[in-house]
Amino acid sequence: MGESVRNLGFRARPALLLVCMLAAMAFVWGCSGVVTATTASTSPPPQTYSISGTITPVAGGSGATVTLSGVTTATKTADSSGNYTFAGLSNGAYAVTPSQTGYAFTPTAQSVTVNGASVSSVNFTATAQQAHSVALSWNASASTVSGYNIYRSTVSGGGYARLNSSLVSVLAYTDSTIQSGTTYYYVTTAVDANGVESTYSNEISAAIP
Repeated sequence: MGESVRNLGFRARPALLLVCMLAAMAFVWGCSGVVTATTASTSPPPQTYSISGTITPVAGGSGATVTLSGVTTATKTADSSGNYTFAGLSNGAYAVTPSQTGYAFTPTAQSVTVNGASVSSVNFTATAQQAHSVALSWNASASTVSGYNIYRSTVSGGGYARLNSSLVSVLAYTDSTIQSGTTYYYVTTAVDANGVESTYSNEISAAIP
């Protein structure tokens, strides 16, 4: 009887050891089964280009506003040397237009096509515009008046717009809000103490070079 107990106890140990080995093998196999290798593919960023140029002389180029239109729209301010650059542009058709108060530009705008390369030397020449004004004077009204209104048009005989914000008490007026290459037409009216305004005076014209 004692012999049987010893044999059973001896035989139970290998069985227990085998179960533990199988469990350990299953654990290792399961872990190796979930390990996977993946590769990530990334596309290179799209190629971009630039449009650049210079506005001369510096007096008209420095601080000039340069506008880009087309595939992309943007605005740049030329640096102190009159240089400008539009970067990060894709292929396509564009137009470049400079502007600066008191200056005219040659050419007024340029068409630029970007096709696989940056475009440089899109240059402009700035020409200072002369300041013009029109000095007006007229005879006093035969009646007692509170003041005068001055009207202007770019069409002879009508379409007049008043220039003064308040009545002009003297017999002269200077119009400095004019543009080169335009002909202007002027008339005046007299206004009495009751605010009654006369008809238009005779018309005079001024051609601005």
